[in-house]
Amino acid sequence: MNILILPDGSLRCIYSEAVDLRQVGSPKIKRASHVEPDAEGNWHADLSPVGGPALGPFANRSDALHAEAEWLDLNWLGSQ
Repeated sequence: MNILILPDGSLRCIYSEAVDLRQVGSPKIKRASHVEPDAEGNWHADLSPVGGPALGPFANRSDALHAEAEWLDLNWLGSQ
């Protein structure tokens, strides 16, 4: 789990139960994206909640989730 510490002392991460975030404070959990199917059954990752693009279409939900996590890791958390 990657955790970015911002200049104001707040943390940013892709939520996972790997770390109990309550141990470092009172978490404010916000949605960073939406992964949804379209009418044809293709999957899309909408990253607009964090100012990102719409990704897809993907044939499988798992592919959309992987692309979502990869984009967030590289662009929202700044991981390399």
